[in-house]
Amino acid sequence: MHTPDGYLHPWMAGAFLALAGVALTAAASRGRADLTDRRVDLFAVVAAGIFAAQLLDWPIPGGTSAHFVGGALAGVALGPHLGALAVGVVVAVQALAFGDGGVLALGANVWNMAVVEVYVGYAVYRALAGRSETVALVAAGWVGVTAAALSAGLQLGLSPGFDLLATVAVVAGGHAALGVGEGLLTLAGARLLSVALPDDSDDAETPEVARA
Repeated sequence: MHTPDGYLHPWMAGAFLALAGVALTAAASRGRADLTDRRVDLFAVVAAGIFAAQLLDWPIPGGTSAHFVGGALAGVALGPHLGALAVGVVVAVQALAFGDGGVLALGANVWNMAVVEVYVGYAVYRALAGRSETVALVAAGWVGVTAAALSAGLQLGLSPGFDLLATVAVVAGGHAALGVGEGLLTLAGARLLSVALPDDSDDAETPEVARA
């Protein structure tokens, strides 16, 4: 999912840098009201776990890579706004310190993984959680990562040297197939967090994952 430098058209890289900046600024403004001591601790745990998981990736055709992203898990555990910030921090550190994803493509990568996957995954979870928590978590991970991959595929497909339909089919289709694994890991991560960081009944802002 980490698009390297040199693949996106310069105007697109600049446009998504601006879009991602606006989205994360809004997330920071709205997420500030959700901060509690417990959620600060959870933010650190979730970000560290996603950071480690995202380092295990492999290339797929189309100029990107596949790996566990964790956007849906972050959104469910922290709420969508803090979740977007957590994944945004992870993606930025990986690009700037480890060369995982291009620096010039950072805005596009943040948009795909920290904005699209987090908010889409969270919306799917909220829509299904009342029926089945397990199904909601698996679906959130699967649909979230597929939506993020679709966004990445469109970015690449509209850039010079790529065929739009072929690129979208490879990138989005590949992640849709692998997204089942993302969904299962989202479920496993939610269960693990609920055990490792049990609900604090005195905290009125307990994350959704505490009830997973």
